Amino acid sequence: MKKQLLALALTALAATAANAQANDTLAKIKSTGSVTMGVRESSGVLSYTLGDGKYTGYHVEICQRVLGDIQKQLGLAKLDIKYQPVTSQNRIPLVQNGTVDIECGSTTNNQARQRDVAFAVTTFVEEVRIAVKANSGINSIKDLNGKNVATTTGTTSVQTLRKHERAGGVDFKEVYGKDHADSFLLLESGRADAFVMDGSLLAGLIARSKNPADFKIVGEVLSVEPIAIMFRKDDPAFKKAVDDSIVAMMKSGELAKIYDKWFMQPTPPSNVRMNMPMSEALKAAIASPNDRPMEAYAAK
Repeated sequence: MKKQLLALALTALAATAANAQANDTLAKIKSTGSVTMGVRESSGVLSYTLGDGKYTGYHVEICQRVLGDIQKQLGLAKLDIKYQPVTSQNRIPLVQNGTVDIECGSTTNNQARQRDVAFAVTTFVEEVRIAVKANSGINSIKDLNGKNVATTTGTTSVQTLRKHERAGGVDFKEVYGKDHADSFLLLESGRADAFVMDGSLLAGLIARSKNPADFKIVGEVLSVEPIAIMFRKDDPAFKKAVDDSIVAMMKSGELAKIYDKWFMQPTPPSNVRMNMPMSEALKAAIASPNDRPMEAYAAK
């Protein structure tokens, strides 16, 4: 009996140690000399692909700088950054199971997700809007009655639309795209009458479309959402390292310069300009860094 109890105790200790190691991202990075960054293929200028395994964007650049600071902190001569494309559906599971160490896309920080993962301080504040064809005659939520509304599988945008105070009595059908580019194609091809998503993602997709003048962003702001870099939960040392790096960029003015580069200047590969000045909500988040969830914004 004693031997069985000892065996059980040793197994429990081993499991605890393994779990602690799994949640010690800094130790993992130091021992392997590598880190895996979760990136998106079509999340506007926040995170997107240039093809051939190359990824770029506002959040990708912020993460690259954060990882540069972590490399210095750990005293690594070299840090190999591996880029792992993720989708709205699999991004949280891939962070949870350790496939992705840091997710640098377009993820809303909300209370439900905070139960599963952790977020860095807010680096972008998004407004959910409606994109339509310019000649559609759709100008507000009420005009969506009887229409097909595109959304990307795994996102919260249409749920947000349904909960909006002006959506009462508005009956529309949801059609799903596997990613944001696919959802925009539903709108572009006429299979959807509207595409509900983060305003910056819509603006980026429109700017990069064949005929940007054919589309417009309309209607009420459906919600204000803090967007943040995501990583595993219960890893305070890694969160502190990420937050410290981002807050330093905020205080030095470097983050504002990165924002200007991606939202006000021409961006690769087509050198299209987004022309999206920084919102007052993001200015406030930079002035007072925080990781408050979306619900805290709604409560204002």
